[in-house]
Amino acid sequence: MSDHALNQISLDTFKTLSAGEKAPYLTEQGRSFHALVAQQFSRPMLDDLCSLANDVRRLAKTRDGSSFLQSRLFDKRAMLYFAQPSTRTFLSFHAACQTVGLDVVNVRDSSTSSEMKGESPEDTIRTFSSYTDLIIMRHPACGFAEEIAWLLSNTSRPVPVINAGSGKDQHPTQALLDVYTLERSFENNGGIDGKKVAFVGDLKRGRTVRSLAWLLTKFDGVKIYFVAPPELQIGEDIIAYLDAAKIPYELTSDFDQVIPEVDAVYMTRLQDEWDSDNESSQLDISKYYFTKDHLNVLKEKAVIMHPLPRRKEIDVAVDRDPRAVYWRQVRNGMWIRAALILRIFGCDQKVRDYYKEHI
Repeated sequence: MSDHALNQISLDTFKTLSAGEKAPYLTEQGRSFHALVAQQFSRPMLDDLCSLANDVRRLAKTRDGSSFLQSRLFDKRAMLYFAQPSTRTFLSFHAACQTVGLDVVNVRDSSTSSEMKGESPEDTIRTFSSYTDLIIMRHPACGFAEEIAWLLSNTSRPVPVINAGSGKDQHPTQALLDVYTLERSFENNGGIDGKKVAFVGDLKRGRTVRSLAWLLTKFDGVKIYFVAPPELQIGEDIIAYLDAAKIPYELTSDFDQVIPEVDAVYMTRLQDEWDSDNESSQLDISKYYFTKDHLNVLKEKAVIMHPLPRRKEIDVAVDRDPRAVYWRQVRNGMWIRAALILRIFGCDQKVRDYYKEHI
């Protein structure tokens, strides 16, 4: 048994660890058992998942390949527990589960569960785990997915947990699909290594930015630009992490100056659902919008990304430009999440072997 198993550490101690320190506790038999934080994914793991996602994507385009994928986990069930509103992430995971044959049950409104009778969220999910083999969860509370992973690792029937978004903190699978999108976008241009990436908008509260910034430290020669008004600039914890990783970065409010310099522009919307007193309404963020005119100064091989949903931060006229890859991001999410699920259940090698023999 690993010295870093979740059933070998108390919950109180586990909570005190940094995300990086928690990573060793999320593996079992050398592979990820829970997928909770971006920091748990090493460069070899990222390369492996992107390669596997490519195999899944290509297999799913054929009838025989699709049937093979659906036979991998036909005897398993997944619970999609989304206590926070979501459309894209929920449907992406639902489609990923279907791709690999997982039967899916879901709760998308905790008011329909026994929590309305006073049951704790922990007991609710413990109950769900009795019926299913995988919990995929989104919750407004930071760290709740990690608490549930600890709880379900300390039962007679451990069940893996995938964090589909926790508070303002982590969204690791969004970061995975973002990395996969960057890899596919730059596959004929040297990959992600050496690229310049700009994050734009509400960086203070954007969990997608936080998770992707962590993953970009796994690549060589990357430089990051954080473009935002001072009130919405990236948090000090991310800056400290980048400093420790010796990743070059710039903090700026000058979007126009950054656009010609970068290889990827990662746009974000205003995260005003986290407002406590409607403070976001006082900010003018119009100068952080990507307009059609910006296409004239953007590099020819650069890409424009967005985790969606968007508001006005990207002009719809930009959608027609081949450098706009945010709709590709959506579909990539299905493939990388399917690859992650296959890896968690130890089915990845069989998929690789079948791909080599049949494609």
